[in-house]
Amino acid sequence: MSTISHARRPGRSSEPDAQPLWCLECGTDRHLIIDCIDQLSPARADVVKASYTCNGCGFFYTHPTTVSKVAAVLNRPGPAPVLGVLQFGDTYIHCGEPMHNSDSKERSIHGSVSTEQRGEPILDIYLRTRVLHCGCGFQMEIPH
Repeated sequence: MSTISHARRPGRSSEPDAQPLWCLECGTDRHLIIDCIDQLSPARADVVKASYTCNGCGFFYTHPTTVSKVAAVLNRPGPAPVLGVLQFGDTYIHCGEPMHNSDSKERSIHGSVSTEQRGEPILDIYLRTRVLHCGCGFQMEIPH
């Protein structure tokens, strides 16, 4: 009996409920891009909730997995990964560096509706946002 795991199939985790990072559509882990790493509630040692996308087929997954399985995908050798934003708890990472707060803003979102009756007030929605900047010049605005 062989103890070597199949190269195309993920190994089982020693942690209950911790699933391997794997695309069920493509049948591989070669095209995975980690989008978000978050703590489980309640917290468990060495197990996190990972959200990831398969760059090959576009499928999205989110489930508990081990820290070592996430690290294996993030540290995979080969061509440069697709640059994006990685969310790690409340920290957002772009270009391998944590993004920093620039300022907070309050935005008004409203849409005018054309009706027969005039004089009704337009409803406004206000959304507080946080502006994050990366050293490379990339910035994004997220709800606060």
